[in-house]
Amino acid sequence: MTKAIEAINISKVYSNGVKALENVTFSVEKGESCSIIGPSGCGKTTLLFIFSGILKPTTGKVLIDGSEIDKPRNTALILQDFGLFPWKTVYENVCLGLKIRGVEKNKQKKIVEKLLKDLGLQDFRNSYPKELSGGMQQRVAIARALALNPEIMLMDEPFSSLDALTREKLQNFLLELQNKDSITTVLVTHNIEEAVFLGKKIVILSPRPGKVVKIIDNEEMGDVEYRNKKGFFEKCREVRKSISLVI
Repeated sequence: MTKAIEAINISKVYSNGVKALENVTFSVEKGESCSIIGPSGCGKTTLLFIFSGILKPTTGKVLIDGSEIDKPRNTALILQDFGLFPWKTVYENVCLGLKIRGVEKNKQKKIVEKLLKDLGLQDFRNSYPKELSGGMQQRVAIARALALNPEIMLMDEPFSSLDALTREKLQNFLLELQNKDSITTVLVTHNIEEAVFLGKKIVILSPRPGKVVKIIDNEEMGDVEYRNKKGFFEKCREVRKSISLVI
């Protein structure tokens, strides 16, 4: 398979001397979903910013489709706090990236209207973020990302602030997107069950500085019924045991 992301001996030391990552090496295949899990402060978010091109590693390198990153690429970065502009409507928030890119207005409308319909947001196109539930705000953030037709979707704890039922619904929604569009997805999470449900590959990081402790293949994932299968619980136990050995 073609590698969408290759992390090669990545280390990151911030200007204040804090070493966030040390010699991180792993790859994500094109169309694959990868979960990254580890204790707080182990450099998971730093790694996403490096993959996006926002940060540069201190040593090592990242290849996207075989080429080293020298500037931000066509990646979507979805944050825990949704990152929506409170003074813009749902429609305007989803349009934002397209507008910045200079996409013609009629094409913007065609892309955004379809996404709003697909994500069940068409009745809220003129609403503001404060008028929406947390789950709906996250769907708006996902729609804004998908509007740019990204090669890679990077997600930093996207569902952690949501209640359990809403979180599960959006996990199912993300899984359906992965199955339908085969977008290469890297998800950072603290939640073991979420990591197992959404990651074909599960990368476990050590406490800071984050190092790759173990990479677990999770071939059974991909079905919304996976949560109810014996293999799911066994995989959760495997991940839990691996994490317990390093914290």
